[in-house]
Amino acid sequence: MKKLFLSILISIILGFVVLFFWPFFNFKAEETIVIPAKIIETIEREIITPSPLKAPEKTEDPSIFLNENKIIEWTNVQREKQGLNRLKENPKLNEMAKLKVEDMFKNQYFEHDSPEGIGVKNLAEDVNYQFLTVGENLAMGNFKSDKDLVEAWMASPGHRENILNANYQEIGVAIKKDFFEGKLVWMAVQHFGTHLTACPEPDKKLKEEIREKEIELEEIERELVFLKEEIKKIRPKWGSHYQEKIENYNDLVDYYNKLVLENKNIILKYNNEVREFNECIGALK
Repeated sequence: MKKLFLSILISIILGFVVLFFWPFFNFKAEETIVIPAKIIETIEREIITPSPLKAPEKTEDPSIFLNENKIIEWTNVQREKQGLNRLKENPKLNEMAKLKVEDMFKNQYFEHDSPEGIGVKNLAEDVNYQFLTVGENLAMGNFKSDKDLVEAWMASPGHRENILNANYQEIGVAIKKDFFEGKLVWMAVQHFGTHLTACPEPDKKLKEEIREKEIELEEIERELVFLKEEIKKIRPKWGSHYQEKIENYNDLVDYYNKLVLENKNIILKYNNEVREFNECIGALK
């Protein structure tokens, strides 16, 4: 009977100790959740520039007048023959072509890059044409007609490839008649392009939100380290002050893990958009 009473008494005491002190030992370890790395893609823009086409010397006919719209139309005729989409005229590509043809006459050169090293990419930046793919055809000579000019390009493999590039969606043309190396001659510029908006670009707001959450997570991590060190130094390991620190730490761990999961879901969404964007670009190349 005495042993039974002693056993019951010990059980009651142990139960009381566990019940009373359990909250003070409810100390959570940090949960580790791996966050996928941010993906910041560099878009490799494609630039196609076949060697400039110089037509054979011909006797100038003053009655000949080349027209940008007709050159675009004859270009689309060639594409339609191959079952390709018609190119839509783009004002910015027209502006790029105009800048190019005027610069060639002004600085007396006939190349894709100016003597100062300015090329089609620089021209696109000047007019704020954001492209995935861009191409440039150049021609110089006294062509008989707009059709004759386009056919001359078509007879040149590199220029033909540009005209029949299935990935292009837009076109701009500029022509000008002026003196080049002392001779009155026509120069023509074709600019082809596929605008960046042809592919659904990843949402920049998502990337900003990811960065904001990462900054907040870094701040919480530092706070958790500080709190943990404080808790280690507290003596004795009980009492209201100790319990308050434990609760603060545990609440912060819970919030940290919740924030990690939220950010992980946003990153997954952003990465899916990046993947779709890259697949779209890949299909255009």
